[in-house]
Amino acid sequence: MKIGLTDKEVTESKNKHGTNTEKCQKRRTIISLIIESFSDPIIKILLIALLIKVLFMFQDFNWYETLGILIAIFLSTFISTLSEYGSESAFKKLQDENKDIKYQVYRNNYLREISMSELVVGDVYLIESGDIIPADSTIISGGLSVNESMLTGESKLVEKNIKSKIYKGTTIYEGYATCKVLSVGEKTEYGKIVNELNEKPSASPLKKRLIRLSKTINKIGYVGAFIVSFSFLFSKIVIANNFNMDLIIKYIASKSIINDLIYTLTLCVTTIVVAVPEGLPMMITLVLSSNMKKLIKNKVLVRKMVGIETCGNINYLLTDKTGTITVGKLVVSSVVLGDLKTFNSSNSISGSYREIFLESIIYNTSSSISKNIIVGGNETDKALLEFIKKDYYDKTCSYSYEPFSSNTKYSKVEVKNKTYIKGAYEILLDRCTKYIDQFGKIKNLNNKAINSYINTLTKKGYRIICSVLIENNTYILIGIFVIKDIIRKETIEGINNIKKAHINVIMITGDHKDTALKIAKEVGIVSQSQDMVLTSKEFNDLSDNEIIKELNNIKVISRALPTDKSRLVKIIKSCNKVVGMTGDGINDAPALKKADVGFAIGSGSSVAKEASDIVILDNNLLSISKAILFGRTIFKSLRKFISYQLSINICALSLSIIGPLIGINTPITITQMLWLNMIMDTFAGLAFSFEPSLKEYLDEEPLSLEENVINKSMFIEIIVNGLYGGLLCVLFLKLPIIKMLIDANQKYFMTAYFALFIFLGIFTAFSTRTSRVNIFKDVLINKVFLLLFIFILFMQIVIIYYGGSIFGTYGLKLKDLLFVFLLASSSVIVNTIRKIICKKRL
Repeated sequence: MKIGLTDKEVTESKNKHGTNTEKCQKRRTIISLIIESFSDPIIKILLIALLIKVLFMFQDFNWYETLGILIAIFLSTFISTLSEYGSESAFKKLQDENKDIKYQVYRNNYLREISMSELVVGDVYLIESGDIIPADSTIISGGLSVNESMLTGESKLVEKNIKSKIYKGTTIYEGYATCKVLSVGEKTEYGKIVNELNEKPSASPLKKRLIRLSKTINKIGYVGAFIVSFSFLFSKIVIANNFNMDLIIKYIASKSIINDLIYTLTLCVTTIVVAVPEGLPMMITLVLSSNMKKLIKNKVLVRKMVGIETCGNINYLLTDKTGTITVGKLVVSSVVLGDLKTFNSSNSISGSYREIFLESIIYNTSSSISKNIIVGGNETDKALLEFIKKDYYDKTCSYSYEPFSSNTKYSKVEVKNKTYIKGAYEILLDRCTKYIDQFGKIKNLNNKAINSYINTLTKKGYRIICSVLIENNTYILIGIFVIKDIIRKETIEGINNIKKAHINVIMITGDHKDTALKIAKEVGIVSQSQDMVLTSKEFNDLSDNEIIKELNNIKVISRALPTDKSRLVKIIKSCNKVVGMTGDGINDAPALKKADVGFAIGSGSSVAKEASDIVILDNNLLSISKAILFGRTIFKSLRKFISYQLSINICALSLSIIGPLIGINTPITITQMLWLNMIMDTFAGLAFSFEPSLKEYLDEEPLSLEENVINKSMFIEIIVNGLYGGLLCVLFLKLPIIKMLIDANQKYFMTAYFALFIFLGIFTAFSTRTSRVNIFKDVLINKVFLLLFIFILFMQIVIIYYGGSIFGTYGLKLKDLLFVFLLASSSVIVNTIRKIICKKRL
């Protein structure tokens, strides 16, 4: 009798139906990651600025600016590329983990071992408990108990018999079968889902905001360039000629105007470059990569750096139940006797009933306890042994055990001339006419009363298993076991934190509606009368517009299909809201990919992890709430840094505008500017990237997608800091009283000015890092910030006294140093007034 395919038929099948592989996402190379990093809108501005600086280098000798831009671009792209390439390497194994699994397949009438990828349509193979199904197939002989939760989201086992269809990627829990391959590769249900992962994801909220920020910066640069150029030309043409029209016309007709126009063009480029916060890309990379390390300590593995920041913007979190909200481990909560007497532990059971009760569990199971660890068997058997763990004893009697059968729906054992069966209450309970009470006496059973009680329990989401003793063909009820999937101890705290952050949590599960509702109430997802619990059918009976209207009230979707998750993600995103989603199964992968943030569960499938942005290693929602907090912290850190850099840039810009009109040329040397650039870009970027995650951030509403990086409060802060800094510098350089107080030569005076500018930058950093009046609030938590600016202060004093001709500094008397320091500190007073006024008005 022929069984399986011949070599010729294998070739024909492969040509016709293809191979058993899917087109997974290609791993990104270092080159592709570098190119991708150049898509950052701020990097694009810097690249344009760099090009212009190189073109005009013959006129512009400020090599420090060109070098600074080049370093900023290199550091940003280098750090982000290394971080993401490391993540890609770590996840490459997940794509290939099933590639080399071997299966016993009939070829040319002989049984041989081949890899999963070599299977073709028509192949006949053997499979047993513990195996992963290699392709969509049909059962020829035998029977299987299959865990399809990875594909369907339904946690209970599915019984498969002859002619039943089984699906690639699902796991055999129990049984043995001979199967025939129906479809392979991309044509399997698994393959169809994997193909959906190749869709290009939409831009993250951070990237959208940075695009808008880059446009704002461009406008500032162009307007600033025009004003600075006008100011310079006005000073050279009008003021320098004492407003005399004849002299002005003569000057315009001279060759000098050509050099001034070329210098003006160079000045335009310089102004545009000054307006760009060139340290921003590096700071974004630093803050994201440093927080990746913090999050891994909190059991959160970040695959894509931008996913961290997006966490802080989530409006809706769609979460699975099994394995995320619950542990995914069955637990016996109680045992109920025929008279409804309930025992919550085996310790309270005594007398002759105790012997029968323990015997019916210890012998009627495929599990056992070895060195206090439960091994073997299914989850139900493990739960029952856990319930009696302290009373467990080794099996000393001979016995005959028949494991659970999908046909009979029960397991059976014969021991000590007694027969025990254990299984589905729907099958066994109606056969029972008697029950054993707590004293071991056999009494008549009131089936109506116990069935009514069981119905109450099932509506609350409990699973019921029945244990029966058979004597003289009489079915005697020993007890019913009330089983539940226990809730993770961190779940309630995690959900409370997420709801506190004004995020709507929606539980999507394959469980029965009553079960889902009970769990949702217990963990706090459902807490108000208007909260809605829908079945998949009820959900799909609603139009998109009807769902949008009820979006804030929908809390649970039960008996959910994979398509329900993708549809809900699409609807939420159409409302311009940010959606996060948890998932562990193959069926979750498309929705994880489409969500703004996909959270894969650490114990989940490799396909789900591949589709995700973040992997929650410990499977619980508390870790997700921490990721949300870190995300909000990151965006706040970015805003602080942008406020600081743009404040200094506006200060420099205002000085460039006012300076030419009052006869002030560039008051800072090239080496001094290099030091200033290092402070503004490298040191400040490092300092702000380590800002602490404050729990108070969770009290805030998620930011709207329309919210710009620079909000009204920041705009006022930047303008006030920038203009006050510029004004203070101009007054210092031009007021006679200042020169009288610092009575010395020009070199000494310009040393004092350089010190003023740096001290002003230090105080501006402390003012912009907190919205509170107390500029030292929480600064001790960010030790990097404190130590870096102490270092900057120390180095500035060293430069003042020992910089010499290299830095153009020639020392200061102590009184002059203190005077300059106090003058710079006046910016704190101005900021304090601003904070008080803005707090009242905004």
